[in-house]
Amino acid sequence: MRIALIGRPNCGKSTLFNQVAGYKAETGNFHGTTVTYTESKVRVLGEVVDLVDLPGTYVLGGSNPAEKVSHDYLGDHPVDVIINVIDATFLAQSLELTLELLRLDKPVLLAMNMMDEVARLGIKLDGPALEKELGVRIVPVVASKGRGIKALFLEAKRAAEQGILQPRFDDFQDDPYSRHKAALQLSQRFAVQGQRTLSWRDRLDDIFLHPAYGYVALAGVLLLFFQAVYGVGQLIEPPLLALFDSLITNLNTYIDTGNLLGVLLNGVLQGVMAGFAIVLPYLFPFLLGLGFLEDVGYLPRIAFLMDSLMHRIGLHGKAIVPFILGYGCNVPAIMSTRTLEDSRERFIAAALSTLVPCAARLVVVFGLVAFYLGPLYAFGLYLLNLFIIALTGRILTRLLPENTPGMILEMPPYRIPTLRAVANKAWFRIREFIVEAWPTLIFGSAALGLLVFFDIAKYFNWMVRPITWLLDLPAEVGVPLIFGVLRKELSLIMLGQALGNNDYSAVLSNAQLFTFTVFVVFFVPCVATLVMLKRELGSRQMVWVTLITIIIAMGAGLAARIFGLLL
Repeated sequence: MRIALIGRPNCGKSTLFNQVAGYKAETGNFHGTTVTYTESKVRVLGEVVDLVDLPGTYVLGGSNPAEKVSHDYLGDHPVDVIINVIDATFLAQSLELTLELLRLDKPVLLAMNMMDEVARLGIKLDGPALEKELGVRIVPVVASKGRGIKALFLEAKRAAEQGILQPRFDDFQDDPYSRHKAALQLSQRFAVQGQRTLSWRDRLDDIFLHPAYGYVALAGVLLLFFQAVYGVGQLIEPPLLALFDSLITNLNTYIDTGNLLGVLLNGVLQGVMAGFAIVLPYLFPFLLGLGFLEDVGYLPRIAFLMDSLMHRIGLHGKAIVPFILGYGCNVPAIMSTRTLEDSRERFIAAALSTLVPCAARLVVVFGLVAFYLGPLYAFGLYLLNLFIIALTGRILTRLLPENTPGMILEMPPYRIPTLRAVANKAWFRIREFIVEAWPTLIFGSAALGLLVFFDIAKYFNWMVRPITWLLDLPAEVGVPLIFGVLRKELSLIMLGQALGNNDYSAVLSNAQLFTFTVFVVFFVPCVATLVMLKRELGSRQMVWVTLITIIIAMGAGLAARIFGLLL
């Protein structure tokens, strides 16, 4: 049995999926988060069924890639029942997709989500009457809190087993205007706006969306975010480093580091230590904070505030989505450019999103700049990053001129995120680091040991010596810069090995620490990002993006060297 979840962006569909399937799909509050469908097996009344999370879509027959994925999946795959997840606070808009689904020859069930928000907004829904009018079963749910989910899937299983079909509404045909009018009429008949009182959530938007105070608040939120991540990392990193340094020192008394096996074992131990003591102390609080900002509903407000900036650099406001996703990982950021209809915008958005400091680069920023120079310098580096992204975007749009339309953005309500949802989201991303990135760190650490053992590292360092010389960096940092293309954390992890000391301030000046970090932040993105660029844009444009990042990294690095002399 296969159950498909479908709904508009921001309707809570992926949240519902994660409640029953485990955290195997990310949720977000803006269009473009889920581009490809996700499948998982779940157990309903002892029976294992396939559950499919389709990308957020407004219509089935649209030209948008996300809408095409949903349309093609429902047409090409056997689906026993469709659960149409509806944001009950936007009933008219949601029912347009519902009317389209009812024309399919498949059982349909409506999950009326966000019923807690309906009550808060004073909306009175006549669910039974709407259910009778549509001829489809409606189940009220609050996906974020797990309410009504069991009843929903029991109804879905019953509908699939009995093959319950609904009226096909053929009189609408394929006319989107008729569907829009019908959905509006249904909403007016069965949803009545009652007395609404201003709440603290409404008053928050008076500040966070204000044309002046909103940017002040944004700067405050980001600064507080940086301080929190830095504070947690600074609290955890030193004792962990001391513990692992002592452990490795003791273990090395039993290992002969003068032979090949000893070098490999020592490199593996260094990689394991780096993951525990250097990466996780900053990565985990960062991902927790990012998940909180996503679930509380603040990220779309950042998109709203940044829309005018996006137009000034010549991009559609929707292009802010890849940038926001890029702070977690550049790979989904590149994937989300599929939602941009114009190839020119996709290229520019993809190129700029590779400059966004992802979580891996964040480890370098906090492990070097924040830890040794202070969180204000790290915050300043992020402001520098925003300036360079804006400047690069302006240059690219001048080279590729075209008018860009405005953005219509639905602003989701503020929600109090559950600890479980935020923790699950952070664990989902941490698990990705543990499974994919950490083995690469261990491999890179062992590889560096081999390069030093066979006296090969000097050739790699010689290859990039022109760069390190211009940036006034030691020749030994060449290998960390090269291997950083595999995973950005490697640049930090291998730096300590290459220089022979994990206390970076003992072997690098403040100016060198800052310059090295700036260069790594803008230098060629990791291999996974390059592969995604090739898949989405093609080999030629991938090469162009790579060249752009090299040029920017050199320019920013030289500027950082000059600024670093003042530190």
